[in-house]
Amino acid sequence: MGMSVLAGALVLAVLLVPNRLDRINVQSFLRLPVEAIFLAALLLVLPSKARRISAGALGVFLGLTTVLKCLDMGFRQTLARPFDLVFDWVLLSDGADWVKDSFGRSGEVLAIVGVIVLLILVLVLSALAVVRLANVMARHRPVAVRTTLVLGVAWIICFTVGAQFGGVTLATKGYAQYLANRVQYVRDGLGDADVFKKQLAVDAFAKTPPDQLLTGLHGKDVMFTFIESYGRVAIDDPAMAPEIDATLQEGNARLKSAGFAARSGWLRSPVTGAGSWLAHSTFLSGLWIKNQQRYRTVTTSDRATLTSYFKKTGDWRTVGIVPGVRKAWPEGKYFGLDHIYDSTHLGYQGPYFSWTPVPDQFSLEAFQKLEHGKKNRDPIMAEIILASSHNPWSPIAHTIDWKDLGDGKVFYKIKKEGTNPTEVWKSAKRVRTEYRKAIQYSLDSLTQWMQRYGDDNTVLVFLGDHQPVPTVTGGTANRDVPVTIVARDPKVLDRVSNWGWTEGLKPAKNGPEWSMDTFRDRFMTAFGPHSN
Repeated sequence: MGMSVLAGALVLAVLLVPNRLDRINVQSFLRLPVEAIFLAALLLVLPSKARRISAGALGVFLGLTTVLKCLDMGFRQTLARPFDLVFDWVLLSDGADWVKDSFGRSGEVLAIVGVIVLLILVLVLSALAVVRLANVMARHRPVAVRTTLVLGVAWIICFTVGAQFGGVTLATKGYAQYLANRVQYVRDGLGDADVFKKQLAVDAFAKTPPDQLLTGLHGKDVMFTFIESYGRVAIDDPAMAPEIDATLQEGNARLKSAGFAARSGWLRSPVTGAGSWLAHSTFLSGLWIKNQQRYRTVTTSDRATLTSYFKKTGDWRTVGIVPGVRKAWPEGKYFGLDHIYDSTHLGYQGPYFSWTPVPDQFSLEAFQKLEHGKKNRDPIMAEIILASSHNPWSPIAHTIDWKDLGDGKVFYKIKKEGTNPTEVWKSAKRVRTEYRKAIQYSLDSLTQWMQRYGDDNTVLVFLGDHQPVPTVTGGTANRDVPVTIVARDPKVLDRVSNWGWTEGLKPAKNGPEWSMDTFRDRFMTAFGPHSN
């Protein structure tokens, strides 16, 4: 009897559990799911053999949807969206890499083994539970039939009158609605390819002669710099705003002392929590790259990017500083970069900082030594990724005297003094604190580099790629990231004077909010020959 009760409780829990952690509470399970009634009715009308087979198959199906709900929970905690059955499978391997980088190879193996064991356990238990319930109903058929009819009538009445208990609707068809939503989600994903192909073919600058491209930046060194996870929450959240504001003010003063001025605004990223490559490709391609399929399509196409247009002119050497890349990156060719410096080509001999292979300050110093600081060179267009603010934000490097960077071994001591990510992630408050410190480090590194090495021909565009994970944002749906242009030559900022951006490194709360995919064309128009 006890096992049958547990089996029934398990099936009800599977049917009722939400696919979001923030919606799981006691009230979630104080409802009557219509799917349980239909399941009972189906098993009652089937003959013996068909009933056993169907019970096992339905149990496995319930188990699989439970796994899918768990994936939804995890993806909502990191990407603020459910798991995409069409495009997201590749991200599971990225997740395993993140676990390895954060907690070591043993941590990765334990996590993978644990997931496999749990997957098998869920499928087996759900199948056994449904089979057991089917056998119980078969042995007590008259009682089961009457009970199913009574519950069916009760569900119809409760649903019709909208009966509630403690503010919770008693009669629910949430599981069926969940399945319907997932089916529609898959259909939308499969149909998105055709929609995107049409968008891919439209490019306002495709037929522009090379000598008419980016004429307003001739002779300038242009740096497009992404600060990982630098989202609007860092500036707006009351718990972080005072420290971040102080860092931005110090950075602004630092730049002003070196003769630079800045303008800042907001961009809306296609992703949040993770998926940096989708944001980077959106910003550079001028297309809304919201999933892996779009990313694969655009990076295997001849669609020009902001960076490749610089290369097309023939007036710039185009380079990439991508310390987060540690293996083959064939997509790099798509972005039109003459040379790419990954984590193994920056001269860094120091330790990893959790996921981050190279601290931001060292990456920028390496750029100076390898490219920017060379004499008698052509102008440079650089795409630079600052990865120190990448999740899990622990331990964090801190800025030191630039003359002491050496080959990076000085960071061993700094890492040893840092915090342990396994301890930090036990507290949401500590996670938010470490995130804020990581953003401050990235901003300090960048503004110090500009003060130290920037000149009249340096133009810096830096931005966040996406908001951090919901643990930091509190689950907000806002996807804005700050974007800033810095230059010493006033003619550069004059060209964007009609953008309505805020003076300095901190965009105004009511400042313009653009979709990230619109930046490429706005920028190329502003710095083209016919700019107003």
